[in-house]
Amino acid sequence: MVCRPVFLCRRRFCPRPFLVGLVVAVCLFYQTLTLRGSRKLTATVPAAAPNTPTETQASRCQKGFPVDKQCVLLSDNAQEIRKIEESVETHFGSHGRRAILYHSPSSSKMELKLHQHILTQLHYTVVVVEERLLGADLGLRLLEKGGLDSWNLLICLSSRKAGGKPCISKEDMCQLGLHQKVNIVPEIQHQLCRKEGLCQIIRRFPELQLLVSPSVCLDQSTQLKLSTSSHLLKTAKSHTWKPGDWRREQLNQTTVLAPRETVLQAKDLSVILKAYVLVTSLSPLRAFIHSTGTVWNPPKKKRFTVKLQTFFETFLRASSPLRAFDKMKEAISKLLLAAEVFSETSTLGPKAFDRCRLCFQLLTFDIGYGSVRSPVVLQVHEHLNFQDDNMDFEDQNTEEFLLKDTFNFLLSNESSLSIFSEIFQGLYRSGVFKSEDYQKELNQCLSLEEINSIMTFIKELGNLGQFQLLFPSATPGFQSLMREFYDMANPMRKPGSTVAQYRSLLNVFEQFQLLKKKAPLYPLEWNSFAEDESIKKPQGPFDGVEIKKAAVPQNINETKEIHCSNADKDTQCHIKQIFTYPRLKLNPEFNPEIKDYYSEVPFDVVTLTIGAETSKCHCKVYLHEGAGPSFANYPLGLGMNKISVLVVDESPAQGETLVTYKFTIYREDRPSLPLFEDFTACGFVQDCGLLIQPEETCGLQPVSSDYIEAISQPELKICPSGDTKGQWIVPCLSCSDNRTCDWREITWQPHDCQYSILTKPQLQQCLGGRKILFIGDSTNRGIMYYLIERLNDTLQEWQKVHGTKFYHNVNGGKTPISYSYYPQFWISPSLRPTFEKALEHLLQRSRPLENTSQTVLVVGGVQWLNSNHLQIIHKVLKRENLLNILVIIKTLGIGFHLPVDGVHFLTQSEVQNLWKENLIILDAAKTYGYEVVDTFTITMGRYKEFLQGTCGCHFHEVVKSKLSKEYHFIKIKRSRNHVVGKYFSNQSRLQQRQQDSVTNFQSPYHVRGPVNQVCSEILLSRICAGERPA
Repeated sequence: MVCRPVFLCRRRFCPRPFLVGLVVAVCLFYQTLTLRGSRKLTATVPAAAPNTPTETQASRCQKGFPVDKQCVLLSDNAQEIRKIEESVETHFGSHGRRAILYHSPSSSKMELKLHQHILTQLHYTVVVVEERLLGADLGLRLLEKGGLDSWNLLICLSSRKAGGKPCISKEDMCQLGLHQKVNIVPEIQHQLCRKEGLCQIIRRFPELQLLVSPSVCLDQSTQLKLSTSSHLLKTAKSHTWKPGDWRREQLNQTTVLAPRETVLQAKDLSVILKAYVLVTSLSPLRAFIHSTGTVWNPPKKKRFTVKLQTFFETFLRASSPLRAFDKMKEAISKLLLAAEVFSETSTLGPKAFDRCRLCFQLLTFDIGYGSVRSPVVLQVHEHLNFQDDNMDFEDQNTEEFLLKDTFNFLLSNESSLSIFSEIFQGLYRSGVFKSEDYQKELNQCLSLEEINSIMTFIKELGNLGQFQLLFPSATPGFQSLMREFYDMANPMRKPGSTVAQYRSLLNVFEQFQLLKKKAPLYPLEWNSFAEDESIKKPQGPFDGVEIKKAAVPQNINETKEIHCSNADKDTQCHIKQIFTYPRLKLNPEFNPEIKDYYSEVPFDVVTLTIGAETSKCHCKVYLHEGAGPSFANYPLGLGMNKISVLVVDESPAQGETLVTYKFTIYREDRPSLPLFEDFTACGFVQDCGLLIQPEETCGLQPVSSDYIEAISQPELKICPSGDTKGQWIVPCLSCSDNRTCDWREITWQPHDCQYSILTKPQLQQCLGGRKILFIGDSTNRGIMYYLIERLNDTLQEWQKVHGTKFYHNVNGGKTPISYSYYPQFWISPSLRPTFEKALEHLLQRSRPLENTSQTVLVVGGVQWLNSNHLQIIHKVLKRENLLNILVIIKTLGIGFHLPVDGVHFLTQSEVQNLWKENLIILDAAKTYGYEVVDTFTITMGRYKEFLQGTCGCHFHEVVKSKLSKEYHFIKIKRSRNHVVGKYFSNQSRLQQRQQDSVTNFQSPYHVRGPVNQVCSEILLSRICAGERPA
């Protein structure tokens, strides 16, 4: 049906002026009646003014919010409670989901794209605003952008530069609408996230045992004096620092030099824990702590993500993990409470009526632990913080799931109305709101704002996810502590209504727990700590969250204190406990007498941390050739991974007997749905989890049907080079959810062209009479083995060659292949052959060679190659009179992006530098007239799909064609090989060749890996692109 215009008859009806006036009068009279009705309703429910902008917005910053003297009389009547709920929803609710992402030029582009991606998944319309586009008066202009009511969420991304302008000032907070959220709490940011503010708090509350490092109040000049005069302190008597003594010195403004022991530095700490705390309200304070933290080990300069529960049970090795965890929470809670009290009683800064009621902030607390195992707050960061700005792969994953958990917690669409009604009725019946405080201070009723606070708190409790309630706390002595804070800050002022609000929140919490016992739908706690040393910990997971986000190290047969014993000297060395992160379900269950285990992990788990405790002190565990009961990180490639843990008895009597525990870990392929008829083509070049080109899009993007039709034409031209820009294309039900894709049908598709896929006869004819020389690392070796299997249909021999190897039986002896491994990294640099010498050696061993395209030299490596090597190639070939041979440069590839032991790993910025170096190599190769295969662009979007190997850079694997008898009980899951999907051109021959190669059981070995297959086919297409003149 076609919609017709609605104003076709405007000339036929022209109302007279008196009729217009009559209509206006009737409307005004009706509005008067409506207002009267609203005023009458306030006897029980105050008027619910909608959250639209009014003329009072500008004056609000001058006069402040009017004190809401109207209140709601409480009732246990369900209908009355429903009216209250509707009134609050009308007054504070918002329609639509619109977010503003504000960032400065120095903000992280990866962080910006990550926020965009997460908010879009939560169905927000996202607008990106940059600081330089707004200029001065940032907050005011940002609030006015598009009208005050045009957005309901403002995210201010952190700036990498110190002293940057805030996107919204404390003074502009008063202009916010009642429905608008901002991820900044100015009072918290001012008091806790700056050393000056933190120092003020310490000086304001000297008698409290706030566990804060005293170094926060020492300026740089003082610390310099401490460092330069340290030799004078070495001979002095050791000083035991007492917080009260130090604070009294500060209050008295003494100039006595603090002893060096008061300056806590990273080297003085055995471990630093980064705890992530979400503050959702300041007055009353509501705060939640995430179940995951980041551990930094200063002596070993290692960091990893871990569950807080596991940290206290396993890594900190506390005698009472629960008590240690409570101590940390107590230290954080006291700081937050002190910041609230300080801002409430301060004569400076915003007042209570100026505050943003829906502001929130995700903070990072740096907690240091030394030899005494007591928490010391070192610093509070105003945003998610890791050890340095160069985030590695694990940091990016951690940031992603922390932000997802945070926004799911804050922005959930789930309604709390039904449970609110039950809790409110329970509170009324128990007489909570009839207490003395409420009778005197709130006149036996609550304001809409207080009810909204309670409703929000209930919603938070029902949607905790991976968060745990930190504040308000039900710990005994909490209220007396709070009164003590207020008395200390301002002895003449009574906390009054603040205490009453906290009491109401605690009562709500108690009612919520009662409902939870009746119907346990809302988990309030993580797995409780077992305090009884004789009770074994449960083997099940702590919670139902997926292993990517919240996997927990496995504590098998664990006792609380990890220690060794030599009591039974006759007992053979064995592993007493195994710890894994993420938590593994071992098959069979762990038993010290059993030496072989099997487990499976999902696709997103790319690393595994393993630790072990031995039965006796003189038994040593060897992980990555390092002795001692420590932890080691291992990469997990797709498919089978084998890890061996060695236990050595180093006692003189035993003579170093060896016990080996073997773990076979199977990592699953990407979750994939079978292809449906109604699919959407989605394309990507880079993954949002490892952003390499920040200015480009990441993740799955819709591909137009016109583009699919264009590249599906049989007459599509052949690509002119091996670095033609392209993208991975995969059919999905939705491009916003990669779990709906059929990843078996993934395609590498160049833009506007195709690479020719040769049949076996065509390939044998093209390569007949040619000599192919490979020099490079294992990534080059994988392409060579693919070529051999492609030509012969079989792979009769295979080994991890780390020297020079010749293959004479390829293509019926018509295509000799030679290979030289470079660089030989295991040899010391002074003795290691240079690239020039290695190339000369390969050429000499491969002679006779023709100075034509009948000789093919393939040079490549994952990350060692640079443009200087191309200059060396030209110099050597000129010297050997081989300038006319065909040279193909296989460029760099993704790898070394995982924080694992035994190899170096690259930060995100270092990976981005590799991308730039790759472009330089491509340009240099074309300058010398060399062919190229751009493997970096092909591999970077599929960085999680690496196969076995510590570098995380192998996209090929040589496997036995028949099932190994050793793993007869394991079902082998083999990935399908696809270069391009069946919907695109030139596929029938390729798929037939793939089926032939897979079903060829006469071949002892098979090269698997779809990414390696793409690179190899592009290489073959460039070799056979045409004869070049001699």
